[in-house]
Amino acid sequence: MKVLMVCLGNICRSPLAEGILRHKVEERGLDWQIDSAGTGSWHVGELPDPRSVAVAKKYGLDITDQRARQFQSSDLESFDLVYAMDASNYQNILRLASSENQKEKVRLILEEVEPGSGRQVPDPYWNSDGFEKVYHMLDEACEQIIASNLELKS
Repeated sequence: MKVLMVCLGNICRSPLAEGILRHKVEERGLDWQIDSAGTGSWHVGELPDPRSVAVAKKYGLDITDQRARQFQSSDLESFDLVYAMDASNYQNILRLASSENQKEKVRLILEEVEPGSGRQVPDPYWNSDGFEKVYHMLDEACEQIIASNLELKS
C-alpha cells in the first residue's frame, strides 16, 4: 500500500499526517509506503514547520527527516491512495487526474472518520494554537485509514 498525504505547502498538515501514519504502520509491521507533498511549490526542499515538528515530538514522533516537495500528476499513478487535507487541495489534485481510476484514489482525509461530512483539516499555519487540534484530527483519521484498509484485505 502506498499512501500520499497532500496539503498546500507540505510543511504543516501533510508532514504531520505522513509522520503519524508512518508511525502507526511501523508499529503494526505493515508493508506500506507513506509520503507527503504540497500542491504549491513555495516550500520545496524545506523542513516541516517548527510548530509541526514540535507537536509531533510531543507525541513521540520525529518528522525532521521530511522535506517539502510539490505534488506531481505522476503521483496519481504511483500511489494507491491520495489524501487531501482540504477541499481546495482536493480540487487541485483532481484537476491533474487523467482518468477515473486516478480520481477514485483521491479523498478528503477526514472523510475516513466522518464519511460524507465534507470536513476539512484547517490550515494551522496562521494560528499556532491550531497545531495541537490538527494533530488529533489527523491521528484519528490515520487510525481509521489503517482499520479500513486492513478490513478490505481480510
